[in-house]
Formats: sequence, structure tokens, C-alpha cells
Amino acid sequence: WGLVCPAETPEGQACGLVKNLALMCDSTGGTPSEPINDFMIQRNMEVLEEFEPQVTPNTTKVFVNGVWVGVHGDPAHLVKTMLSLRRRNMISHEVSLIRDIGEREFTNFTNTGRVCRPIFVIDNGPKSENCGNIVLNKEHIRKLRAGQATPPWPGIQKTSESAKLDGMVWLNSGWSIEYVDAEEEETIMIVMTSEDPGDIQDSFRTRIRASRRRQHESKQACAVLLATGAHLDTFEITSIFWFISILAIPHHNQSPRNNTHLLWANKPW
Repeated sequence: WGLVCPAETPEGQACGLVKNLALMCDSTGGTPSEPINDFMIQRNMEVLEEFEPQVTPNTTKVFVNGVWVGVHGDPAHLVKTMLSLRRRNMISHEVSLIRDIGEREFTNFTNTGRVCRPIFVIDNGPKSENCGNIVLNKEHIRKLRAGQATPPWPGIQKTSESAKLDGMVWLNSGWSIEYVDAEEEETIMIVMTSEDPGDIQDSFRTRIRASRRRQHESKQACAVLLATGAHLDTFEITSIFWFISILAIPHHNQSPRNNTHLLWANKPW
């Protein structure tokens, strides 16, 4: 959902071989993994060569691009710290942070070619006045329209191609949006509509109750469910291919009319 266009997915033998990305999708360009390793070592990650299972049997495994690099005794704090750095753009927004509490694994992906999409971030700070609402506000939109949405760090040289992405980069650096791939999308909570903000808190309580029923979960693992936060999905039109998105007022048409249009819209005759 949101990564591959369902209307442009072929049927039959070509299914799974031919893919058309959705409107807002992007492919990661790749970032070095060494800074991620060094940072986690400075944050008390025990490297694999020095790990003794008899001494610390309840630690969490840490993976970087599929390679087991070490273990950590406080994964909740590590995930929270790295998520904060990514939202402040101190590490690349393309880095995926995936924590599996049940398997006691924390995975980071920095490689090339992962498909990701933007979603809105919901402020879940218990002391925040904007708790339960998306971080994106009218001031962000005003700056985007006024052309003031420039990256907040120096040394960025604008080009004709990169200037088009300044707005999305600026929103990402202000943690108004986040880019997530298919793996990270499975570990976060995404609300489809903003009509009922109470659903977010109800979902938090449901996840906490479910985690407490599992014997191997601790109170610290329950608390990380709140730390991972909630997100709001973008508009439905962004989940389809750009060519299909030009279909006129699809939500006011009958379903057979939309399907017929989708089948014949890309034909040259």
C-alpha cells in the first residue's frame, strides 16, 4: 500500500515483474553505514566480537544492512535517540530504523534501492500542546508557498533539479514528514484519516495491553510503543501512479467508469 500502484499492476505472468511506483514514492540513494556503527558504539553498543551471552543474555541484537554488528542492553533509548537524530536530519532521512520487540532485534538499513514514501508525523508528546495532531501546520504551508522552505543547514548548493526537492527536504528536517520503507512501515502505527484523533490514543492502549499479555515483554518494551509514535497517511491519490492520478474526479465517478478509464488511459490510440 502506497508504494506500488495497484491499478498499474499487471495481471497474469507479468504480475510481480512489472511495477509502477506510486505518486509520492522515492528510491533510496544509499548512505555510508560506518557513521551509524560508530554512533551506536558510542551509545554503549557492545560489538559482536566482545559479546558474552552468559553475561548479558537478555540483550537486543543490532543489525546494519543485514549484518549482525553487536548487541545493546537498552534498545528503547537507542531507538528513541536515533529517531530524534533522523527527524532533525543529523542522520539521513533514508535510514530505516526497525525494532522487533518480540524477536529482540533492532535493524538499520542504509543501502541503495529501497522504495520509501512520505507520511505525516503525529505529535504524541504527553506535555505538548499539539498532542494528537499532525506536526505539519499552516505556518509550514505558508513558508512552502512563499519559497522560504530551504534546508536549515549550510553548505547546500541549489541546482535546477535539487530546488524542486527543497520543500520536501525542509519538511523532513522539521520532522513534519518521515520517509519510511516497507520494512519500517510494518513496525509503526499509521492512521488513515484525521477525522477521529481519539483512535490514535485507543490504538496506543490496545498495543500496550497486547504487549503486556506476552510474558517476555517488559514495561520498558511497552513504553517504546509510545516512543515509536503514530503517523498519518497521505491523501489516497498519492498511492497510485502519476499517469492514473490525472483521472478526472475519480471519487465522483462510478467504479466501472474508473476501471475502464484506467485500462485504456495509457493506450496510444
